[in-house]
Amino acid sequence: MTTVATGTAAHTPAVGTAHTRVEGRDKVTGAARYAGEIPFENLAHGWLALSTVARGRIRALETDTVLGMPGVLAVLDHRNAPRLTTDYTGLLGTPPDPTCAVFQHDRVPHLGWPVALVVAETSEQAREAAEALVVHYDQEPHDVGFTGDHPDAYPLDSHEPAVTGKGDLDAELAASAHVVDREFTTPEEHHSMMEPHAATARWEDGRLEVIDSNQGATWVVGELANLFSLDPASVRVRSEHVGGGFGSKGVRAHQVAAVMAATTLQRPVRVVLTRRQMFSLAGYRSPTTQRVRLGADADGRLRALEHRSLSMTSTVHEFIEPSAGVARVMYDADAHHTANRVVRLDVPTPTWMRAPGEAPGSFALEAALDELAEECGIDPVELRLRNEPAKGPVSGLPFAGRNLPACLREGARRFGWADRDPRPGVRRDGRWLLGTGMAAASFGAGAAPSTATATAHPDGTFTVRIAAADIGTGARTALTLVAADALGVRPERVQVRIGDSDFGPAMIAGGSMGTRSWSWAITAAAGELRERLALGSDIPPQGITVRSDTTAAIGALTPAERHSYGAQFAEVAVDVSTGEVRVRRMLGIFAAGRIVNPLTARGQFLGGMIWGISMALHEEAVRDRATGGHVGADLAGYHVATHADVPHLEADWIDDTDPGDPVGIKGIGEIGIVGAAAAVANAVWHATGVRHRDLPIRPDRVLAASQGATASGGAADA
Repeated sequence: MTTVATGTAAHTPAVGTAHTRVEGRDKVTGAARYAGEIPFENLAHGWLALSTVARGRIRALETDTVLGMPGVLAVLDHRNAPRLTTDYTGLLGTPPDPTCAVFQHDRVPHLGWPVALVVAETSEQAREAAEALVVHYDQEPHDVGFTGDHPDAYPLDSHEPAVTGKGDLDAELAASAHVVDREFTTPEEHHSMMEPHAATARWEDGRLEVIDSNQGATWVVGELANLFSLDPASVRVRSEHVGGGFGSKGVRAHQVAAVMAATTLQRPVRVVLTRRQMFSLAGYRSPTTQRVRLGADADGRLRALEHRSLSMTSTVHEFIEPSAGVARVMYDADAHHTANRVVRLDVPTPTWMRAPGEAPGSFALEAALDELAEECGIDPVELRLRNEPAKGPVSGLPFAGRNLPACLREGARRFGWADRDPRPGVRRDGRWLLGTGMAAASFGAGAAPSTATATAHPDGTFTVRIAAADIGTGARTALTLVAADALGVRPERVQVRIGDSDFGPAMIAGGSMGTRSWSWAITAAAGELRERLALGSDIPPQGITVRSDTTAAIGALTPAERHSYGAQFAEVAVDVSTGEVRVRRMLGIFAAGRIVNPLTARGQFLGGMIWGISMALHEEAVRDRATGGHVGADLAGYHVATHADVPHLEADWIDDTDPGDPVGIKGIGEIGIVGAAAAVANAVWHATGVRHRDLPIRPDRVLAASQGATASGGAADA
């Protein structure tokens, strides 16, 4: 029996100092294994066959020929697949997306709907057979046309109410000295993470095990247990490493299909999505049409604010992109009205995508604020400072710290904003017109109940277990630092194990709540363990383990508006003869609570900002109305920002504390993208004198706007 000494008063805190990733060497050497790489004995491979029509019914499948092809073991479709349960409420408080409940009926609600799974001895055999499968359809007319005036649009509640309102909007607009009434659009966007979706399912000793690429093992266990009517204790989900998620890696068709095949064949089955399949099966960000109306007095203070947003969803499941929600926490007005509406079309179901609602919503709102600043003759930074709310504009709750003004002032100082000539279209560098723009940002800082265990070993080391997911954010490393400080030891003495549902329920990696929620649970477990060791507890060979559950503590947190904040500044160069837009430099200053690991935190901020550039200038998934499918559903046709598009980016942060918060950590995964596209768009206006209210700002749109401005003899709107 031994007693392990934890830290002393001289312990140097690990949180707040830069640390390389604890799994970094494994990733760069290839030792880190992803879901599609882990070997299994007697592994079979499944390949999804997808519908080639956008709406209709399956009349027949010619499976006999496919079953006779080399290596083919089975073909699962709606006639022979296991039956699933779908009348339940999932982890996130919503019914399951029926896209997950594959092969339950003969209906086809969109192009790319799973109609069969072909299972074979090798992946190549499965793919060849799936592509050879002949399916006959009774095709029906479809509608994939998303327009802002679609007659079937309706409001839809989500994690927030669909409609909020106070004050007389028409009266306040009529009494305003300055009014802006604009419409903005954003296109369909896709996650496009590096690692495709992959899952392997197997039954062992009466227990289902799924090796998966996901954003929360607890989430996947709950959905699979419900779908297959299993005891959750009989399901184990492991996710060793994840190559990006961005909201897409929840429960999808490929996981369910893998479980079906493993159940049918009683051997391990792996299903991996291709990049093209991900465009119809992995979710996406819905396009939006947004109307923003602002009314201000002569000093630029808002009297009226209206933000209305329309997005689309599928005919089989309701999901809304709540873009109008950003106005509910950013700015107040005597008349304050917001609404999120949705229209059902014959398309796949959208899903959460980095800063859902906030990313497209901030583009519209912050671009409209920039137009109001021009109308008022007030500097855009100053306009936002004048409209700082004293409390939540809709909730009425106090702000648990609102350091947006500090971000705005520090960003303006660092960027050299005071030297800016406010007149548009006056700066040149050879053939390039130069402009600068800015925008403000906010993203909620929530937390969800989680459990964790901390174990002290006789050799002086510690193991922490929590069902967290590191989707590339550096969560493993951050949690190691948090645990080390809670135990009072150096990080080298702590091993953090994650990505296993057997470790107990925990928050998913989503909503910028992962690290905050997991750190809370780890701190509680480690703190209790440290107290026990301080009392001189002897450690048996198996160690001493303490388990925490933060449900009660989170429930007792004082209600308040808790958010991360940011200020985005961008300089662009525009060649109006070619339509090319280049971001020359960009600065983001953030207030995001206690920064655990500056090294990976800066990477998260920069990653979000780069995505904002990509959103502003590149990303756009286009649907062919004739077929209902995408034009160029791959990374050749779907453009994203690359290194050449991002010459000089800086991200930094200011001190940001909440005395009433026992953790002090806020999410940083999404705040970086919020406001970034608006800052770029506002900079393009400053460079050219032309407003672009439709994303992305493509070269053809720049050329058309330039020609329009020339024809009118001045500034124009794109």
